[in-house]
Amino acid sequence: MQTPRVILTDIEGTTSSIAFVHEVLFPFARKALPGFIKAHAQEPEVQAQIQAVAIEAGCDPNDLSIVTATLLSWMDADRKVTSLKALQGMIWKSGYLSGELVSHVYPDALAGLQRWHDAGIRLAVYSSGSVPAQKLLFGHTPAGDLQPLFSGWFDTRVGGKREEDSYRVIAGRLGEEPAHILFLSDIAEELAAAAAAGCMTTQLVRAEDGTRPAPAHPQVRSFAEIIWDAR
Repeated sequence: MQTPRVILTDIEGTTSSIAFVHEVLFPFARKALPGFIKAHAQEPEVQAQIQAVAIEAGCDPNDLSIVTATLLSWMDADRKVTSLKALQGMIWKSGYLSGELVSHVYPDALAGLQRWHDAGIRLAVYSSGSVPAQKLLFGHTPAGDLQPLFSGWFDTRVGGKREEDSYRVIAGRLGEEPAHILFLSDIAEELAAAAAAGCMTTQLVRAEDGTRPAPAHPQVRSFAEIIWDAR
């Protein structure tokens, strides 16, 4: 593998534990959601997402009970809906700022990201979680604020992570050819989409996250195993 100019990384199961997302972040947001919607529904940023939920679900945006029930059902089904992710991000922000939440980043991921950044390789994030939620996660780690390591942040507004065109859009926004971008993920379908777009790929296979191996892509157990030909 040639030296990448950009490393584009997934979060859940790649830089961070799936357990943290599903056992800490999601329950925190689910518990807080009804009260958050009721308290903040008239704020423009929240109102915009409520309207988006109503359009997606075909419901009345003024009926907050239906909007809330719809969002909770999407959470339970782990739907990758942009409006849901945006609202979750707003709720998590309050938790991070209050100190109730501290994010998780694997030590090997932290070391690898810092090493690549110091070597002059650009780093970017692509996650189904909203960009604000991504920045909160990397901004409130046990190692401090990691946001300065990254020069690009992408969520489902560029397209689904299993759609190859999404990776072409990201490449265009980064000003790089897909062939110069290395995409890291634990999900086979995401890696396949990135490869179809022309990106280099590597799968993180972390035993603790129960990753399903994707033999079509290089596989590593940690960021420390990700290497390339430096020539």
